[in-house]
Amino acid sequence: MNTEIFGIVVMFIVSVLLAMPFGRYVAKVYNGERTRFDPIFNPLERIFFKLSNIDPRREMNWKQHMQAMLTINMLWFLLSMLILMTQGSLPLNPDNNPSMSADLAFNTSISFLVNCDLQHYSGESGLSYIGQLWLMFLQFVSAATGMAAVVVLFRAFRDRITSGLGNFYVYFVKSSTRILLPLSLILAVVLVFEGTPMTLAGKGTMLTLEGDTIQVSRGPAAAFVAIKHVGTNGGGFFGANSAHPFENPTYLTNLMEMVGQLIIPLAIIFAFGHFIRRRKLSWIIFGVMTAGFLILAVPNVLMEVQGNPAIAEMGVNNKLGAMEGKEIRIGAVASGFWSIVTTAISTGSVNAMHDSSMPLSGMNQLLAMMVNAFYGGCGVGLLNFFIYIILAVFISGLMVGRTPEFLGKKVEAREMKIAMIIALIHPFFILVGTGLATAFPAQGAATLNNPGFHGFSEILYEYTSSSANNGSGFEGLGDNTLWWNISTGIILILSRFLPIIGPIAIAGLMAQKKYIPESDGTLKTDTGTFGMMIFTVIVITAALSFFPALALGPIAEYFTITQ
Repeated sequence: MNTEIFGIVVMFIVSVLLAMPFGRYVAKVYNGERTRFDPIFNPLERIFFKLSNIDPRREMNWKQHMQAMLTINMLWFLLSMLILMTQGSLPLNPDNNPSMSADLAFNTSISFLVNCDLQHYSGESGLSYIGQLWLMFLQFVSAATGMAAVVVLFRAFRDRITSGLGNFYVYFVKSSTRILLPLSLILAVVLVFEGTPMTLAGKGTMLTLEGDTIQVSRGPAAAFVAIKHVGTNGGGFFGANSAHPFENPTYLTNLMEMVGQLIIPLAIIFAFGHFIRRRKLSWIIFGVMTAGFLILAVPNVLMEVQGNPAIAEMGVNNKLGAMEGKEIRIGAVASGFWSIVTTAISTGSVNAMHDSSMPLSGMNQLLAMMVNAFYGGCGVGLLNFFIYIILAVFISGLMVGRTPEFLGKKVEAREMKIAMIIALIHPFFILVGTGLATAFPAQGAATLNNPGFHGFSEILYEYTSSSANNGSGFEGLGDNTLWWNISTGIILILSRFLPIIGPIAIAGLMAQKKYIPESDGTLKTDTGTFGMMIFTVIVITAALSFFPALALGPIAEYFTITQ
Protein backbone atom coordinates (compact mmCIF):
# COMPACT_ATOMS: atom_id res chain seq x y z
CA MET A 1 0.00 0.00 0.00
CA ASN A 2 2.87 2.39 0.82
CA THR A 3 4.35 1.69 -2.62
CA GLU A 4 1.04 2.56 -4.29
CA ILE A 5 0.80 5.85 -2.36
CA PHE A 6 4.39 6.64 -3.28
CA GLY A 7 3.47 5.99 -6.93
CA ILE A 8 0.66 8.56 -7.05
CA VAL A 9 2.73 11.14 -5.15
CA VAL A 10 5.58 10.77 -7.64
CA MET A 11 3.13 10.93 -10.54
CA PHE A 12 1.62 14.20 -9.30
CA ILE A 13 5.02 15.79 -8.64
CA VAL A 14 6.26 14.72 -12.10
CA SER A 15 3.12 16.23 -13.68
CA VAL A 16 3.78 19.59 -11.99
CA LEU A 17 7.48 19.56 -12.88
CA LEU A 18 6.67 18.81 -16.53
CA ALA A 19 3.91 21.42 -16.63
CA MET A 20 6.17 24.31 -15.65
CA PRO A 21 8.48 24.27 -18.70
CA PHE A 22 5.59 23.13 -20.88
CA GLY A 23 3.66 26.21 -19.73
CA ARG A 24 6.50 28.42 -21.01
CA TYR A 25 6.30 26.61 -24.34
CA VAL A 26 2.51 27.10 -24.49
CA ALA A 27 2.92 30.82 -23.78
CA LYS A 28 5.46 31.10 -26.61
CA VAL A 29 3.14 29.29 -29.01
CA TYR A 30 0.22 31.63 -28.32
CA ASN A 31 2.43 34.71 -28.24
CA GLY A 32 3.82 33.96 -31.70
CA GLU A 33 7.38 33.56 -30.46
CA ARG A 34 9.90 31.24 -32.12
CA THR A 35 10.06 27.64 -30.97
CA ARG A 36 12.22 24.74 -32.12
CA PHE A 37 9.19 23.13 -33.80
CA ASP A 38 8.49 26.06 -36.15
CA PRO A 39 10.12 24.38 -39.19
CA ILE A 40 7.63 21.52 -38.82
CA PHE A 41 4.43 23.34 -37.98
CA ASN A 42 4.71 26.67 -39.82
CA PRO A 43 4.35 25.12 -43.33
CA LEU A 44 1.54 22.85 -42.13
CA GLU A 45 -0.42 25.75 -40.63
CA ARG A 46 0.06 27.88 -43.75
CA ILE A 47 -1.58 25.09 -45.76
CA PHE A 48 -4.56 25.03 -43.37
CA PHE A 49 -5.02 28.78 -43.55
CA LYS A 50 -4.68 28.89 -47.34
CA LEU A 51 -7.17 26.06 -47.93
CA SER A 52 -9.70 27.58 -45.53
CA ASN A 53 -9.20 31.16 -46.79
CA ILE A 54 -8.35 32.43 -43.30
CA ASP A 55 -6.18 35.50 -42.82
CA PRO A 56 -4.13 34.71 -39.69
CA ARG A 57 -3.15 38.39 -39.35
CA ARG A 58 -6.74 39.54 -38.89
CA GLU A 59 -7.47 40.69 -35.34
CA MET A 60 -10.84 39.81 -33.78
CA ASN A 61 -12.68 41.41 -30.88
CA TRP A 62 -14.27 39.18 -28.25
CA LYS A 63 -17.63 39.04 -30.05
CA GLN A 64 -16.00 37.90 -33.30
CA HIS A 65 -14.08 35.22 -31.40
CA MET A 66 -17.31 33.86 -29.93
CA GLN A 67 -19.10 34.04 -33.29
CA ALA A 68 -16.33 32.01 -34.92
CA MET A 69 -16.42 29.46 -32.11
CA LEU A 70 -20.19 28.96 -32.25
CA THR A 71 -20.32 28.82 -36.06
CA ILE A 72 -17.68 26.13 -36.47
CA ASN A 73 -19.14 24.07 -33.62
CA MET A 74 -22.59 24.17 -35.23
CA LEU A 75 -21.14 22.76 -38.46
CA TRP A 76 -19.42 19.94 -36.55
CA PHE A 77 -22.68 19.12 -34.75
CA LEU A 78 -24.65 18.76 -37.99
CA LEU A 79 -21.94 16.61 -39.58
CA SER A 80 -21.75 14.46 -36.44
CA MET A 81 -25.50 13.80 -36.47
CA LEU A 82 -25.24 12.68 -40.10
CA ILE A 83 -22.32 10.30 -39.45
CA LEU A 84 -23.70 8.69 -36.29
CA MET A 85 -27.20 8.18 -37.69
CA THR A 86 -25.84 6.49 -40.85
CA GLN A 87 -22.70 4.71 -39.51
CA GLY A 88 -24.30 1.29 -39.95
CA SER A 89 -24.26 1.82 -43.73
CA LEU A 90 -20.84 3.48 -43.92
CA PRO A 91 -17.41 1.84 -44.41
CA LEU A 92 -15.09 0.78 -41.55
CA ASN A 93 -17.73 -1.26 -39.77
CA PRO A 94 -16.27 -4.80 -39.59
CA ASP A 95 -18.40 -5.73 -36.56
CA ASN A 96 -21.65 -4.57 -38.25
CA ASN A 97 -22.64 -2.21 -35.45
CA PRO A 98 -25.95 -0.39 -36.11
CA SER A 99 -26.60 3.30 -36.66
CA MET A 100 -27.62 5.40 -33.68
CA SER A 101 -31.17 6.55 -33.01
CA ALA A 102 -31.81 10.28 -33.43
CA ASP A 103 -31.97 11.02 -29.69
CA LEU A 104 -28.80 9.03 -28.91
CA ALA A 105 -26.95 10.65 -31.84
CA PHE A 106 -28.12 14.06 -30.54
CA ASN A 107 -26.73 13.35 -27.08
CA THR A 108 -23.48 11.79 -28.33
CA SER A 109 -22.79 14.55 -30.88
CA ILE A 110 -23.29 17.31 -28.34
CA SER A 111 -21.40 15.41 -25.67
CA PHE A 112 -18.22 15.00 -27.72
CA LEU A 113 -18.58 18.45 -29.26
CA VAL A 114 -18.52 20.12 -25.83
CA ASN A 115 -15.55 18.15 -24.43
CA CYS A 116 -17.80 16.16 -22.07
CA ASP A 117 -17.98 12.72 -23.72
CA LEU A 118 -20.93 11.56 -21.64
CA GLN A 119 -21.70 8.14 -23.12
CA HIS A 120 -25.16 6.57 -23.14
CA TYR A 121 -23.85 3.66 -25.23
CA SER A 122 -21.06 1.08 -25.00
CA GLY A 123 -18.20 1.89 -27.37
CA GLU A 124 -17.49 -1.57 -28.77
CA SER A 125 -21.14 -2.19 -29.69
CA GLY A 126 -22.49 1.33 -30.16
CA LEU A 127 -20.05 2.69 -32.74
CA SER A 128 -18.45 1.62 -36.00
CA TYR A 129 -14.80 2.46 -36.53
CA ILE A 130 -15.73 5.46 -38.64
CA GLY A 131 -17.88 6.63 -35.74
CA GLN A 132 -14.99 6.15 -33.33
CA LEU A 133 -12.60 8.03 -35.63
CA TRP A 134 -15.08 10.89 -36.00
CA LEU A 135 -15.46 11.17 -32.24
CA MET A 136 -11.67 11.13 -31.95
CA PHE A 137 -11.63 14.14 -34.29
CA LEU A 138 -14.16 15.88 -32.04
CA GLN A 139 -11.93 15.16 -29.05
CA PHE A 140 -9.15 17.15 -30.71
CA VAL A 141 -11.26 20.10 -31.82
CA SER A 142 -13.32 20.37 -28.61
CA ALA A 143 -10.14 20.60 -26.54
CA ALA A 144 -8.64 23.09 -29.00
CA THR A 145 -11.82 25.19 -28.79
CA GLY A 146 -11.46 25.61 -25.03
CA MET A 147 -7.77 26.38 -25.35
CA ALA A 148 -8.36 28.95 -28.11
CA ALA A 149 -10.98 30.63 -25.91
CA VAL A 150 -8.69 30.98 -22.90
CA VAL A 151 -6.04 32.72 -25.02
CA VAL A 152 -8.53 35.55 -25.53
CA LEU A 153 -8.39 35.98 -21.74
CA PHE A 154 -4.59 35.99 -21.95
CA ARG A 155 -4.61 38.74 -24.57
CA ALA A 156 -7.17 40.85 -22.72
CA PHE A 157 -4.89 41.24 -19.70
CA ARG A 158 -1.56 41.45 -21.48
CA ASP A 159 -2.39 44.50 -23.60
CA ARG A 160 -3.28 47.57 -21.57
CA ILE A 161 -6.04 49.00 -23.80
CA THR A 162 -7.21 47.01 -26.81
CA SER A 163 -10.20 45.61 -28.64
CA GLY A 164 -8.09 43.37 -30.91
CA LEU A 165 -7.63 40.03 -29.18
CA GLY A 166 -5.89 37.91 -31.80
CA ASN A 167 -7.48 35.43 -34.18
CA PHE A 168 -9.62 32.51 -32.97
CA TYR A 169 -8.62 30.25 -35.86
CA VAL A 170 -4.91 30.84 -35.28
CA TYR A 171 -5.21 29.91 -31.62
CA PHE A 172 -7.38 26.92 -32.53
CA VAL A 173 -4.97 25.53 -35.13
CA LYS A 174 -1.91 26.07 -32.94
CA SER A 175 -3.63 24.33 -30.03
CA SER A 176 -4.31 21.32 -32.26
CA THR A 177 -0.99 21.05 -34.09
CA ARG A 178 1.62 22.27 -31.61
CA ILE A 179 0.16 21.11 -28.27
CA LEU A 180 -2.50 18.41 -28.51
CA LEU A 181 -1.08 16.38 -31.40
CA PRO A 182 2.52 15.92 -30.10
CA LEU A 183 1.38 14.98 -26.59
CA SER A 184 -1.22 12.56 -27.94
CA LEU A 185 1.36 10.93 -30.20
CA ILE A 186 3.74 10.33 -27.29
CA LEU A 187 1.02 8.79 -25.11
CA ALA A 188 -0.37 6.69 -27.98
CA VAL A 189 3.07 5.18 -28.66
CA VAL A 190 3.41 4.21 -24.99
CA LEU A 191 -0.06 2.62 -25.05
CA VAL A 192 0.70 0.61 -28.18
CA PHE A 193 3.90 -0.80 -26.70
CA GLU A 194 2.03 -1.67 -23.48
CA GLY A 195 -0.67 -3.62 -25.32
CA THR A 196 -3.43 -1.25 -26.41
CA PRO A 197 -4.70 -2.26 -29.89
CA MET A 198 -4.34 0.04 -32.89
CA THR A 199 -6.00 -1.69 -35.83
CA LEU A 200 -8.92 -1.42 -38.22
CA ALA A 201 -9.53 -5.18 -38.11
CA GLY A 202 -12.74 -6.46 -36.55
CA LYS A 203 -13.20 -8.67 -33.51
CA GLY A 204 -10.44 -11.15 -32.80
CA THR A 205 -10.95 -14.80 -31.92
CA MET A 206 -9.21 -15.79 -28.71
CA LEU A 207 -8.93 -18.95 -26.63
CA THR A 208 -9.57 -18.59 -22.88
CA LEU A 209 -7.74 -20.48 -20.13
CA GLU A 210 -10.83 -22.67 -19.80
CA GLY A 211 -10.55 -23.63 -23.46
CA ASP A 212 -13.54 -21.59 -24.68
CA THR A 213 -13.40 -19.57 -27.90
CA ILE A 214 -14.55 -15.96 -27.59
CA GLN A 215 -14.77 -12.89 -29.82
CA VAL A 216 -12.89 -9.89 -28.43
CA SER A 217 -13.51 -6.33 -29.66
CA ARG A 218 -10.53 -4.26 -30.72
CA GLY A 219 -9.92 -1.31 -33.06
CA PRO A 220 -7.93 1.97 -33.32
CA ALA A 221 -8.01 2.35 -29.55
CA ALA A 222 -4.51 3.69 -28.75
CA ALA A 223 -4.96 6.97 -30.66
CA PHE A 224 -8.45 7.41 -29.21
CA VAL A 225 -7.36 6.80 -25.61
CA ALA A 226 -4.42 9.20 -25.95
CA ILE A 227 -6.44 12.24 -27.01
CA LYS A 228 -9.27 11.39 -24.61
CA HIS A 229 -6.82 12.06 -21.77
CA VAL A 230 -4.57 14.74 -23.22
CA GLY A 231 -7.63 16.73 -24.34
CA THR A 232 -9.45 16.14 -21.01
CA ASN A 233 -12.25 14.49 -22.98
CA GLY A 234 -12.82 11.15 -21.25
CA GLY A 235 -14.97 9.08 -23.60
CA GLY A 236 -14.10 5.38 -23.56
CA PHE A 237 -13.32 3.42 -26.72
CA PHE A 238 -14.69 0.44 -24.80
CA GLY A 239 -17.65 0.48 -22.43
CA ALA A 240 -15.52 -0.06 -19.31
CA ASN A 241 -13.38 2.97 -20.22
CA SER A 242 -9.93 2.93 -18.59
CA ALA A 243 -10.91 -0.01 -16.40
CA HIS A 244 -10.74 -2.06 -19.63
CA PRO A 245 -7.43 -3.94 -20.05
CA PHE A 246 -7.11 -2.75 -23.66
CA GLU A 247 -7.53 0.93 -22.75
CA ASN A 248 -5.36 0.75 -19.65
CA PRO A 249 -3.26 -2.43 -19.77
CA THR A 250 -0.72 -1.85 -16.98
CA TYR A 251 0.12 0.23 -13.93
CA LEU A 252 2.52 2.22 -16.14
CA THR A 253 -0.26 3.18 -18.56
CA ASN A 254 -2.43 4.08 -15.57
CA LEU A 255 0.21 6.57 -14.39
CA MET A 256 0.86 7.86 -17.90
CA GLU A 257 -2.84 8.45 -18.52
CA MET A 258 -3.11 10.44 -15.28
CA VAL A 259 -0.11 12.55 -16.30
CA GLY A 260 -1.76 13.00 -19.70
CA GLN A 261 -4.87 14.39 -18.03
CA LEU A 262 -2.95 16.77 -15.77
CA ILE A 263 -0.32 18.20 -18.10
CA ILE A 264 -2.30 20.75 -20.14
CA PRO A 265 -4.58 22.12 -17.36
CA LEU A 266 -1.51 22.64 -15.18
CA ALA A 267 0.53 24.11 -18.03
CA ILE A 268 -2.24 26.59 -18.91
CA ILE A 269 -1.94 28.09 -15.40
CA PHE A 270 1.80 28.68 -15.80
CA ALA A 271 1.36 29.83 -19.41
CA PHE A 272 -1.03 32.55 -18.19
CA GLY A 273 1.64 33.95 -15.86
CA HIS A 274 4.30 33.92 -18.58
CA PHE A 275 1.98 35.41 -21.21
CA ILE A 276 0.82 38.42 -19.14
CA ARG A 277 4.22 38.68 -17.39
CA ARG A 278 2.77 38.10 -13.93
CA ARG A 279 4.23 34.77 -12.88
CA LYS A 280 3.49 35.35 -9.20
CA LEU A 281 -0.25 35.54 -10.00
CA SER A 282 -0.09 32.19 -11.77
CA TRP A 283 1.51 30.66 -8.69
CA ILE A 284 -1.30 32.01 -6.51
CA ILE A 285 -3.87 30.49 -8.88
CA PHE A 286 -1.94 27.22 -8.88
CA GLY A 287 -1.78 27.25 -5.08
CA VAL A 288 -5.52 27.77 -4.64
CA MET A 289 -6.38 25.10 -7.20
CA THR A 290 -3.91 22.63 -5.73
CA ALA A 291 -5.18 23.18 -2.19
CA GLY A 292 -8.72 22.45 -3.33
CA PHE A 293 -7.61 19.44 -5.34
CA LEU A 294 -5.67 17.88 -2.46
CA ILE A 295 -8.48 18.52 0.04
CA LEU A 296 -10.64 16.29 -2.17
CA ALA A 297 -8.01 13.77 -3.33
CA VAL A 298 -6.31 12.85 -0.05
CA PRO A 299 -9.52 11.87 1.83
CA ASN A 300 -10.67 9.92 -1.22
CA VAL A 301 -7.55 7.79 -1.24
CA LEU A 302 -7.80 7.18 2.52
CA MET A 303 -11.49 6.24 2.37
CA GLU A 304 -10.99 3.81 -0.49
CA VAL A 305 -7.97 2.26 1.26
CA GLN A 306 -9.88 1.80 4.53
CA GLY A 307 -12.67 -0.03 2.75
CA ASN A 308 -16.30 -0.60 3.64
CA PRO A 309 -16.90 -0.76 7.42
CA ALA A 310 -19.98 -2.95 6.89
CA ILE A 311 -17.79 -5.62 5.29
CA ALA A 312 -15.17 -5.31 8.05
CA GLU A 313 -17.90 -5.92 10.67
CA MET A 314 -18.64 -9.26 8.96
CA GLY A 315 -15.09 -10.37 9.73
CA VAL A 316 -13.94 -10.22 6.09
CA ASN A 317 -10.29 -9.26 5.55
CA ASN A 318 -10.38 -5.80 4.00
CA LYS A 319 -6.65 -5.09 3.68
CA LEU A 320 -6.83 -4.32 -0.06
CA GLY A 321 -9.38 -1.57 0.56
CA ALA A 322 -12.78 -1.08 -1.06
CA MET A 323 -12.26 -3.26 -4.13
CA GLU A 324 -15.84 -3.51 -5.43
CA GLY A 325 -15.85 -2.11 -8.98
CA LYS A 326 -12.05 -1.85 -9.13
CA GLU A 327 -9.33 -3.62 -11.08
CA ILE A 328 -6.87 -5.60 -8.96
CA ARG A 329 -3.98 -4.56 -11.24
CA ILE A 330 -4.71 -0.90 -10.42
CA GLY A 331 -5.79 -1.09 -6.78
CA ALA A 332 -7.74 1.11 -4.37
CA VAL A 333 -5.09 3.84 -4.04
CA ALA A 334 -4.67 4.63 -7.73
CA SER A 335 -8.41 4.26 -8.33
CA GLY A 336 -9.29 6.65 -5.50
CA PHE A 337 -6.77 9.22 -6.71
CA TRP A 338 -7.85 8.87 -10.36
CA SER A 339 -11.48 9.50 -9.37
CA ILE A 340 -10.59 13.03 -8.22
CA VAL A 341 -8.10 13.69 -11.03
CA THR A 342 -10.76 12.87 -13.60
CA THR A 343 -13.58 14.83 -11.92
CA ALA A 344 -11.50 17.87 -10.92
CA ILE A 345 -9.89 18.15 -14.34
CA SER A 346 -13.17 17.52 -16.15
CA THR A 347 -11.79 14.53 -18.03
CA GLY A 348 -14.48 12.04 -17.05
CA SER A 349 -12.53 8.87 -17.83
CA VAL A 350 -12.68 6.18 -15.14
CA ASN A 351 -10.38 3.34 -14.11
CA ALA A 352 -12.94 2.03 -11.60
CA MET A 353 -16.72 2.28 -11.30
CA HIS A 354 -17.56 5.45 -9.37
CA ASP A 355 -20.95 3.93 -8.54
CA SER A 356 -19.07 1.51 -6.24
CA SER A 357 -17.05 4.19 -4.43
CA MET A 358 -17.55 4.79 -0.73
CA PRO A 359 -20.35 7.34 -0.12
CA LEU A 360 -18.11 10.26 0.89
CA SER A 361 -15.71 9.44 -1.96
CA GLY A 362 -18.69 9.86 -4.26
CA MET A 363 -19.43 13.17 -2.54
CA ASN A 364 -15.90 14.39 -3.22
CA GLN A 365 -16.20 13.36 -6.86
CA LEU A 366 -19.42 15.39 -7.04
CA LEU A 367 -17.80 18.37 -5.30
CA ALA A 368 -14.88 18.35 -7.74
CA MET A 369 -17.38 18.74 -10.60
CA MET A 370 -19.63 21.15 -8.70
CA VAL A 371 -16.72 23.54 -8.09
CA ASN A 372 -15.42 22.88 -11.62
CA ALA A 373 -12.40 25.15 -11.17
CA PHE A 374 -9.70 23.05 -9.46
CA TYR A 375 -7.53 22.79 -12.61
CA GLY A 376 -10.56 22.05 -14.84
CA GLY A 377 -10.53 21.04 -18.50
CA CYS A 378 -8.25 22.29 -21.28
CA GLY A 379 -8.59 26.07 -21.18
CA VAL A 380 -12.03 26.18 -19.60
CA GLY A 381 -10.69 25.42 -16.12
CA LEU A 382 -8.97 28.80 -15.99
CA LEU A 383 -12.04 30.49 -17.48
CA ASN A 384 -14.19 29.03 -14.69
CA PHE A 385 -11.64 30.10 -12.10
CA PHE A 386 -11.64 33.62 -13.56
CA ILE A 387 -15.29 34.01 -12.48
CA TYR A 388 -14.27 33.29 -8.88
CA ILE A 389 -11.45 35.83 -9.21
CA ILE A 390 -13.92 38.51 -10.31
CA LEU A 391 -16.26 37.68 -7.42
CA ALA A 392 -13.36 37.79 -4.95
CA VAL A 393 -12.11 41.11 -6.35
CA PHE A 394 -15.58 42.62 -6.06
CA ILE A 395 -16.12 41.43 -2.49
CA SER A 396 -12.62 42.55 -1.46
CA GLY A 397 -13.23 45.97 -3.01
CA LEU A 398 -16.43 46.38 -1.04
CA MET A 399 -14.68 45.39 2.17
CA VAL A 400 -12.02 48.12 1.82
CA GLY A 401 -14.32 50.73 0.27
CA ARG A 402 -12.60 50.91 -3.14
CA THR A 403 -13.74 50.38 -6.71
CA PRO A 404 -12.83 46.77 -7.49
CA GLU A 405 -9.89 46.42 -9.88
CA PHE A 406 -8.13 43.46 -11.47
CA LEU A 407 -4.80 43.87 -13.25
CA GLY A 408 -5.33 47.59 -13.68
CA LYS A 409 -8.91 47.40 -14.98
CA LYS A 410 -12.05 48.37 -13.05
CA VAL A 411 -14.66 45.71 -12.38
CA GLU A 412 -17.98 47.50 -12.76
CA ALA A 413 -21.69 46.65 -12.82
CA ARG A 414 -21.71 45.01 -16.28
CA GLU A 415 -18.88 42.65 -15.46
CA MET A 416 -20.40 41.72 -12.09
CA LYS A 417 -23.79 40.96 -13.60
CA ILE A 418 -22.20 38.61 -16.13
CA ALA A 419 -20.05 36.98 -13.44
CA MET A 420 -23.05 36.37 -11.17
CA ILE A 421 -25.10 34.87 -14.00
CA ILE A 422 -22.28 32.48 -14.93
CA ALA A 423 -21.70 31.57 -11.27
CA LEU A 424 -25.40 30.70 -10.84
CA ILE A 425 -26.16 28.80 -14.04
CA HIS A 426 -23.95 25.85 -13.05
CA PRO A 427 -25.90 25.00 -9.86
CA PHE A 428 -29.13 25.94 -11.64
CA PHE A 429 -28.64 23.31 -14.36
CA ILE A 430 -27.59 20.65 -11.85
CA LEU A 431 -30.33 21.20 -9.29
CA VAL A 432 -33.18 21.84 -11.74
CA GLY A 433 -32.26 18.77 -13.78
CA THR A 434 -32.05 16.60 -10.66
CA GLY A 435 -35.32 18.03 -9.35
CA LEU A 436 -37.20 17.33 -12.57
CA ALA A 437 -35.85 13.77 -12.83
CA THR A 438 -36.99 12.98 -9.28
CA ALA A 439 -40.31 14.84 -9.61
CA PHE A 440 -41.25 12.75 -12.66
CA PRO A 441 -40.07 9.25 -11.68
CA ALA A 442 -41.54 7.64 -14.79
CA GLN A 443 -38.95 9.56 -16.80
CA GLY A 444 -35.89 9.75 -14.54
CA ALA A 445 -36.02 7.63 -11.40
CA ALA A 446 -37.61 4.66 -13.20
CA THR A 447 -34.24 3.83 -14.79
CA LEU A 448 -32.43 3.46 -11.45
CA ASN A 449 -31.01 0.10 -10.41
CA ASN A 450 -30.36 1.30 -6.87
CA PRO A 451 -33.20 3.11 -5.05
CA GLY A 452 -32.96 5.27 -1.95
CA PHE A 453 -30.14 7.68 -1.13
CA HIS A 454 -27.72 6.09 -3.57
CA GLY A 455 -30.27 6.28 -6.37
CA PHE A 456 -30.65 10.00 -5.73
CA SER A 457 -26.84 10.30 -5.93
CA GLU A 458 -26.92 8.58 -9.33
CA ILE A 459 -29.36 11.17 -10.66
CA LEU A 460 -27.44 14.06 -9.08
CA TYR A 461 -24.16 12.73 -10.50
CA GLU A 462 -25.57 12.47 -14.05
CA TYR A 463 -26.64 16.12 -14.16
CA THR A 464 -23.52 17.31 -12.33
CA SER A 465 -21.34 15.47 -14.83
CA SER A 466 -23.32 16.98 -17.71
CA SER A 467 -23.16 20.53 -16.38
CA ALA A 468 -19.45 20.26 -15.57
CA ASN A 469 -18.66 18.87 -19.04
CA ASN A 470 -17.16 15.85 -17.29
CA GLY A 471 -18.81 12.75 -18.72
CA SER A 472 -18.23 10.20 -15.95
CA GLY A 473 -21.22 8.57 -14.31
CA PHE A 474 -22.62 6.52 -11.47
CA GLU A 475 -23.32 3.68 -13.84
CA GLY A 476 -26.22 2.15 -11.92
CA LEU A 477 -28.33 4.49 -14.02
CA GLY A 478 -29.97 3.25 -17.23
CA ASP A 479 -29.43 6.45 -19.19
CA ASN A 480 -30.05 5.54 -22.85
CA THR A 481 -33.65 6.79 -22.88
CA LEU A 482 -35.35 9.72 -24.59
CA TRP A 483 -35.53 11.62 -21.29
CA TRP A 484 -31.87 11.27 -20.38
CA ASN A 485 -30.56 11.80 -23.91
CA ILE A 486 -32.51 15.02 -24.47
CA SER A 487 -32.36 16.53 -20.98
CA THR A 488 -28.62 15.99 -20.52
CA GLY A 489 -27.98 17.03 -24.13
CA ILE A 490 -29.60 20.42 -23.52
CA ILE A 491 -27.63 20.93 -20.31
CA LEU A 492 -24.42 19.83 -22.04
CA ILE A 493 -24.56 22.47 -24.75
CA LEU A 494 -25.72 25.34 -22.53
CA SER A 495 -23.23 24.59 -19.75
CA ARG A 496 -20.36 24.43 -22.24
CA PHE A 497 -20.78 27.62 -24.21
CA LEU A 498 -22.35 30.02 -21.69
CA PRO A 499 -19.44 29.59 -19.21
CA ILE A 500 -17.03 30.28 -22.09
CA ILE A 501 -18.89 33.29 -23.47
CA GLY A 502 -19.36 34.88 -20.02
CA PRO A 503 -15.69 35.11 -18.95
CA ILE A 504 -14.61 36.11 -22.46
CA ALA A 505 -17.23 38.87 -22.48
CA ILE A 506 -15.91 40.14 -19.14
CA ALA A 507 -12.31 40.01 -20.36
CA GLY A 508 -13.22 41.70 -23.66
CA LEU A 509 -15.06 44.52 -21.90
CA MET A 510 -12.25 45.05 -19.40
CA ALA A 511 -9.62 45.03 -22.16
CA GLN A 512 -11.19 48.16 -23.68
CA LYS A 513 -11.10 50.09 -20.41
CA LYS A 514 -8.48 52.61 -19.39
CA TYR A 515 -5.51 51.05 -17.66
CA ILE A 516 -5.05 52.23 -14.07
CA PRO A 517 -1.43 52.03 -12.84
CA GLU A 518 -0.91 50.27 -9.54
CA SER A 519 -0.58 52.45 -6.44
CA ASP A 520 -0.32 51.93 -2.68
CA GLY A 521 -4.11 51.61 -2.54
CA THR A 522 -4.34 48.97 -5.28
CA LEU A 523 -5.69 45.58 -4.23
CA LYS A 524 -2.83 43.10 -4.72
CA THR A 525 -4.14 39.99 -6.46
CA ASP A 526 -0.85 38.09 -6.44
CA THR A 527 -0.65 37.57 -2.69
CA GLY A 528 -1.46 34.68 -0.40
CA THR A 529 -4.15 36.78 1.29
CA PHE A 530 -6.03 37.24 -1.98
CA GLY A 531 -5.56 33.54 -2.72
CA MET A 532 -7.28 32.73 0.58
CA MET A 533 -10.08 35.12 -0.39
CA ILE A 534 -10.65 33.28 -3.67
CA PHE A 535 -10.65 29.93 -1.89
CA THR A 536 -13.18 31.22 0.65
CA VAL A 537 -15.48 32.43 -2.13
CA ILE A 538 -15.28 29.01 -3.81
CA VAL A 539 -16.06 27.14 -0.57
CA ILE A 540 -18.99 29.39 0.38
CA THR A 541 -20.46 29.27 -3.13
CA ALA A 542 -20.26 25.47 -3.28
CA ALA A 543 -21.63 25.00 0.25
CA LEU A 544 -24.62 27.30 -0.25
CA SER A 545 -25.44 25.83 -3.64
CA PHE A 546 -24.97 22.12 -3.15
CA PHE A 547 -24.97 21.06 0.51
CA PRO A 548 -28.75 20.35 0.66
CA ALA A 549 -28.54 18.07 -2.39
CA LEU A 550 -25.43 16.29 -1.07
CA ALA A 551 -27.18 15.78 2.27
CA LEU A 552 -29.98 13.90 0.49
CA GLY A 553 -27.54 11.69 -1.42
CA PRO A 554 -24.00 10.64 -0.42
CA ILE A 555 -24.06 12.14 3.11
CA ALA A 556 -27.29 10.33 4.00
CA GLU A 557 -25.93 7.12 2.47
CA TYR A 558 -22.78 7.45 4.58
CA PHE A 559 -24.78 7.50 7.80
CA THR A 560 -26.74 4.42 6.76
CA ILE A 561 -23.57 2.31 6.69
CA THR A 562 -21.90 3.80 9.78
CA GLN A 563 -24.80 3.89 12.23
